[in-house]
Amino acid sequence: MSTYPSRPLNRRGFLALGSGALLTLAGCASSDEPDSTTLGALPTVSPDKNTALRVGVSTTQAQLVAEPSLGPLPFSATWVRLNGGPETIQGFRAGAVDLAGNAGMPPIQAHDIGVDAKIVAISHNTAVNYIPTTRPGSGIRTAKDVVGKKIAFSQGQAQGVTILKWLKENGISYKDVTLVPLPSAQFLTALQGKQVDLAPLTEPSLTKYLKQYERDGARTLPTEVQDLLSLLWAPTSVLADDRKAAAIQAFIPIWVKGNNWSWENPEKWIDSYYVKDQGVTKDDGERIVKSRKKPLYPTDWDSSIAWEQSIADLMSGAGFVRKFDVSVLFDRRFEHIAAQAAPAEYRGQV
Repeated sequence: MSTYPSRPLNRRGFLALGSGALLTLAGCASSDEPDSTTLGALPTVSPDKNTALRVGVSTTQAQLVAEPSLGPLPFSATWVRLNGGPETIQGFRAGAVDLAGNAGMPPIQAHDIGVDAKIVAISHNTAVNYIPTTRPGSGIRTAKDVVGKKIAFSQGQAQGVTILKWLKENGISYKDVTLVPLPSAQFLTALQGKQVDLAPLTEPSLTKYLKQYERDGARTLPTEVQDLLSLLWAPTSVLADDRKAAAIQAFIPIWVKGNNWSWENPEKWIDSYYVKDQGVTKDDGERIVKSRKKPLYPTDWDSSIAWEQSIADLMSGAGFVRKFDVSVLFDRRFEHIAAQAAPAEYRGQV
């Protein structure tokens, strides 16, 4: 299994994408809403090995390798390694990905640029995942010190939302800093190369970075900003295919079981994922795992929709996306599947 120069930000329609063959979607946004395929009732057919899904959920892939009893998958899966929401959106647009796991921001960005996709499963995560982290020698010691500084910003990812929330909660306007558009995969090198003064890092990148640069003055700043939604989503065209929709319906309980298994078996998860797949030490893996929170699967999606709306309103208020009703992003045919697959102690919502 595989391991997984600055310019002014053009707010409307900008989407920072990963490197390589991925294409920048800037300027692709249309003033029209995405053309939405009409979806009927969930199919009653069962998936089989003749049903193929291209799946970009690396944690579930790693969990099935570490604990085969979580499977088997009742369909034929091709695993796709994706590095964040922008790559997922590009994969959806190119017809190269059928199902992916991301946070709440990518579906909003996808809708804004005309990519029609729906959320099919949700887990609530109350951990603080994205930590404002400085470059060595930045002179930043408190949140107020970021005024006038350069901050890495990925519009189409959770990191972008969390940094805007963090600025707002500290009484700082995004207009008082320079937001440097970068995909999150480039945040580390941007800090190392002094392209930016601060970036929101998550694990395992945060641990690796501090291990190398903390002695030179790199530091983290306090934050309580959560990125609540961990979700599965799929192109609407995929969901309109009865056999693929049935395969996704069958995948959701396995996703739930895998998440719960990694929570209940931290030592195995550290070894199989953080050490062998992500390349961190066992000690660092233990520290990362201790920062996690127990996954919760909401029994209804009302609070999740409200949370997603708050993110969309924050982004539209800053001019990054158009304002819209996020309820169109949720395929409520799937609303109860994840919670029904979870033991009672894992059911709940924030």
